[in-house]
Amino acid sequence: MTPAADADLLAGIAPDASGTPAEGFGVYLHWPFCAAKCPYCDFNSHVRHGGVDQERFTRALVREMDAMATLTPGRTVTSVFLGGGTPSLMDPGTVAAALDAVARRWTVAADAEITLEANPSSVEASRFRGYRAAGVNRVSLGVQALNDADLKTLGRLHDVSQALAAIEIARATFPRLSFDLIYARPGQTPDAWAAELTRAIGLAADHLSLYQLTIEPGTLFEAMHRAGKLTVPDPDLAAELYEATQAVTAAAGLPAYEISNHAAPGAESRHNLVYWRYGEYVGIGAGAHGRIALHGGRARLATMTERAPEAWATLVEARGHGVTATEFIAGETAGDEMLLMGLRLKEGIDPARYEALSGRAFDQRRLADLLAHHMIERLPDGRLRASDQGWFVLDAVVADLAA
Repeated sequence: MTPAADADLLAGIAPDASGTPAEGFGVYLHWPFCAAKCPYCDFNSHVRHGGVDQERFTRALVREMDAMATLTPGRTVTSVFLGGGTPSLMDPGTVAAALDAVARRWTVAADAEITLEANPSSVEASRFRGYRAAGVNRVSLGVQALNDADLKTLGRLHDVSQALAAIEIARATFPRLSFDLIYARPGQTPDAWAAELTRAIGLAADHLSLYQLTIEPGTLFEAMHRAGKLTVPDPDLAAELYEATQAVTAAAGLPAYEISNHAAPGAESRHNLVYWRYGEYVGIGAGAHGRIALHGGRARLATMTERAPEAWATLVEARGHGVTATEFIAGETAGDEMLLMGLRLKEGIDPARYEALSGRAFDQRRLADLLAHHMIERLPDGRLRASDQGWFVLDAVVADLAA
């Protein structure tokens, strides 16, 4: 990555009119503030007990959009994702201003997916109605567990009754609803998880994001795990929990379309599909990442903004954006990124597109070996995807194919 400097890292970048229309164009807006920091979380989120100057951060978001719009002329926005942090701490007027600014800078598709992440503890019916009026048509709730003991362990600010109330409000307000659950929690058994998951599916979300608890560096959970105060399931039990996840969701009509994401047919997250299909997206806000298409879509400009919210806003006010690092990605590196993202999907990847991006074909010996060991599968249309077995060891499969 290019180190941060006083120089404008976006100066001199020649915009490309091509984009990635087949894969879509997404706008990610990051709201980095939370009411509290969860002990497992390593996201770029910050607590401000003295409150947040929403007007200042809205102005900064809108101004940074100008810089990103200059690099992405003529694009049609297929999805907008307000992520965090906790975007449901934003005033509805803040959300409306941000979405209006998107519509003034790009064409927004008539069927664009506009998602807002929310925590149950910050859900109010009037606030949700305000988000809907602003243009949000999909909400993603951070439920994480459906029992109070585990919610407390996970450091969540809501209890199960609040989660259920938030789900009801969301269902009544938005056309589409997703929520997150974390499994492989301390002491969790496959039977208990299957029962909890079955209950979750009965709450009528059309999309579930089901994440295995991982111990991330720099988190409170890492310190507790290192001190022997937190025990998570061993790999064999984690595999059983994963298998239970696949079985329960598939039986209920929400099969996995990506390693951690499950949806009814047609309810897949369009914004996340832009990432996994190696499409183009701009990242706006403190600590946001983007991939801007260059050279007819064969290359990417990776962008990363300043992580500290106030420092990011100061940079935007001074020079129009908070980008502190960039990287030009092309050839084999672009091909590797496409593999890493695309093989997470049940639909897999198009080998011809991989060859066009990377400038090389797969090693046929390695490909044959992975097929013979049932790590990957070739679909009737020629696409390649990781098998169910291959998903367990996806990093190794990608490394083998990319070698």
